[in-house]
Amino acid sequence: MRNTCIVALGAIALVSAGACKSAPVTNDGSIHAVAYLLDSLGKEDGIVRLTESPGMNGVLVQISVKQGATPGQHGFHFHSVGSCAPANKFAAAGGHFNPAGKKHGLFAADGPHAGDHEALTVDEFRHASYENVDRLITLSPGPNSLLDADGSSIVLHAHPDDQRTDPSGDTGERIACGVIVRLP
Repeated sequence: MRNTCIVALGAIALVSAGACKSAPVTNDGSIHAVAYLLDSLGKEDGIVRLTESPGMNGVLVQISVKQGATPGQHGFHFHSVGSCAPANKFAAAGGHFNPAGKKHGLFAADGPHAGDHEALTVDEFRHASYENVDRLITLSPGPNSLLDADGSSIVLHAHPDDQRTDPSGDTGERIACGVIVRLP
């Protein structure tokens, strides 16, 4: 599993192995985090970039998938634990990130989970991109922070999310997972 910190210094990016330490926010007050989507064999399938900026009222979620997932729609969710051990199909990532105790799905009367999202559509070349501001999560400290004591992860599923079935939207097995790490 990849465990890397990337430090941007102007036009230069440094990459260092090892655990990332908590770091101050950037000069403009933004907080940045990243997750590398790895399949069950440890092969990198994509990257997730997260940015919380002052006045944004949410976190910008940017996903780029470059290989691995089959063409079509796939559900993806933020999960409650920052662990992507491949044993048991990434079960170590826990359930969906749901600090408010809601029901699953964007169309659920008592929902959604803070970790619920629209589907990610993978093209015939096995590429996908996604960008959206998630107003139910934060990177800054608080009850909806993905960067809490046990961390969080993002999981890509085999099937689309029906946005109603609790607790997981009938999305099938977990096919890729990435631990969310704060960037310095």
